[in-house]
Amino acid sequence: MKTSKTINIAAIADRVRSGDRAALARAITLIESRRADHQVAARELVQLLLPHTGQAMRVGITGSPGVGKSTTIDALGHYLVETGHKVAVLAVDPTSARSGGSILGDKTRMARLSMADAAFIRPSPAAGTLGGVAAKTREAMLLCEAAGFDVVLVETVGIGQSETAVCDMTDFFLALMLPGGGDELQGIKKGLVELADMIAINKADGDYIKRANLTAAEYRGALHILTPRSTEWQVPVLTYSAMTGNGIPELWAKVVEHRGIVQRSGEFDKRRSEQQVRWMWTMLEDRWQSKLRADPAIRTKVRATETAVAAGRIAPSLAADQIASWLV
Repeated sequence: MKTSKTINIAAIADRVRSGDRAALARAITLIESRRADHQVAARELVQLLLPHTGQAMRVGITGSPGVGKSTTIDALGHYLVETGHKVAVLAVDPTSARSGGSILGDKTRMARLSMADAAFIRPSPAAGTLGGVAAKTREAMLLCEAAGFDVVLVETVGIGQSETAVCDMTDFFLALMLPGGGDELQGIKKGLVELADMIAINKADGDYIKRANLTAAEYRGALHILTPRSTEWQVPVLTYSAMTGNGIPELWAKVVEHRGIVQRSGEFDKRRSEQQVRWMWTMLEDRWQSKLRADPAIRTKVRATETAVAAGRIAPSLAADQIASWLV
């Protein structure tokens, strides 16, 4: 990657807007870079492309490991491409502790979709970011929209607080579950279900169809005692099979139906505005963290302060005040 002095931001922006996939990939690499000069260039690029964003349908997809998130995205994305959509997938991988790189290799798990000309798949390492959500996923989503992708699917790693983070950057949040959820239902992740705009039971095929239908009925019952995310939308619980494709069109029909309802009620614009503000505060926190890491003198003082706090020589509240004063 060249330095920001030799990066032609306007040219990259033009190429991204024209749908140049190589330029899009390079632009995402730029915003993911931790180099200070690259970060400056990335902010300029995002600002330049901002007027050409915001029209895509942003869908977050989560679920515990093994539920079939990538297989579902492969089937759903293939269906969307076949019906005329351009689909971008931002798949946030667990990160290798040694290299910091993605370790799941989502493209290998989305065989059909990765071959489609109207699809773009970008695995992004979580790199220790809160909840396993890549720090620059929001910016990557905007770049994909500027490149003409009208559907952006964001796959979470399905652990920790990644669900909340992805919910805060998407318009529709889909929670995937497995058949036979009796035991799982007893320990239901209430917070996750309350965030969901739809619950879908995967693997409703073969001998599992009856069990999937029973699980769906159990979740419908559980939803009655939980607070819905939207007063305008009754959370549906559907069954489908990512392997056979049965139920995939019905899943997407619900996403489209939801979009129409929240747009008419004004909730869509309100949610997008609130997300923008939360995004600003998240970026500010990231900026503070970056400054703490980048300045050797501050890093040394922070380590000394940590030692003092651990030893009980200074109160955490006073230590926080001191560190904050160094960032001004």
